[in-house]
Amino acid sequence: MAMNPKIEKELNEQIMWELYSSYMYLSMSSWYESIGLKGFANWESVQAQEELEHAMKFYSYMISRGGRVKLQAIKEPPTEWASPLDAFEASLEHEKFVTSRINLLVELAIEERDHPTNNMLQWYVDEQVEEEANAEEILNQLRLMGSQGNSSLLYMLDKELATRVYTPPATDKKN
Repeated sequence: MAMNPKIEKELNEQIMWELYSSYMYLSMSSWYESIGLKGFANWESVQAQEELEHAMKFYSYMISRGGRVKLQAIKEPPTEWASPLDAFEASLEHEKFVTSRINLLVELAIEERDHPTNNMLQWYVDEQVEEEANAEEILNQLRLMGSQGNSSLLYMLDKELATRVYTPPATDKKN
């Protein structure tokens, strides 16, 4: 059972974007470590793991449908941000971009009448709502602290973000 070539091409590109997302969040984690915000670094490290999981979910889906995964080059992510506020603004913008990509994939699946792919993509639609909300929540907290950041509030947020733990997904036999 061969996969629709248009769908296969776009899913391969999406794998690249999910891997880029992982790179970007790992880069942010490293930057936060370098400025002494270990809680922020932890949060971004968990985010990087989740993005890798998203790429692998696409990978497994394509294999299960008889598709051919063709890995693409991943561009180098930024390595510096002006502030935690700047980094979370970049995160939110990136998540909005990923959401737009997922929406285009859904539209393509509908256009091509690929119902299994459309069904699989609904998980990502829901996930992107969560991803944007998470980035926006922290971004709003950082904005409340002011552009320079209140050091005691930043310290408290850093401690809160340090509690985030990566939870591997339950084994999903379908995808």
